[in-house]
Amino acid sequence: MAGGGEAEDNPLPINVVPMVDIIFCLCVFFMCSFKFRETEGMFDSWLPKDKGEGGEPDPGPLQEMRVIINWDQTSSKLTRQYMHRVVKDDAELEQCIREAHEDFKARNKPDIPLIIDGSAGTPWKEIMTVVNIGKSLQIKNLEFAMGTADAAPKK
Repeated sequence: MAGGGEAEDNPLPINVVPMVDIIFCLCVFFMCSFKFRETEGMFDSWLPKDKGEGGEPDPGPLQEMRVIINWDQTSSKLTRQYMHRVVKDDAELEQCIREAHEDFKARNKPDIPLIIDGSAGTPWKEIMTVVNIGKSLQIKNLEFAMGTADAAPKK
């Protein structure tokens, strides 16, 4: 018997096969009629109408303070550079960083990073000197850049 047990235990025998067939057909129907909504295909965007007609985009004003430190292994000579300007000592470097930081603070952008870009083989003492200059000027955003491939020591 489909209900199982004795006839006295189950006075009304229920055949569940047609009910399972109907549920199966309903599941197939709903799975076939279900449509997925593509959420990644459309993005709302509000772009300016007077820009973007071609040409090179204007990068705008420079948004970083970068100190480049190069160490020459053969002559054991250190060269410091603030952006594109070569500086001769730590005092001049500190003055350049101070002026740039004050300029960014005046433009209401005090979180512009001080990026320290040291070549391979540069003594840590020189890197930490720049870190200390940044901390003494209360620059909160200090970053370290990976040196360029051509700055790597030659073997």
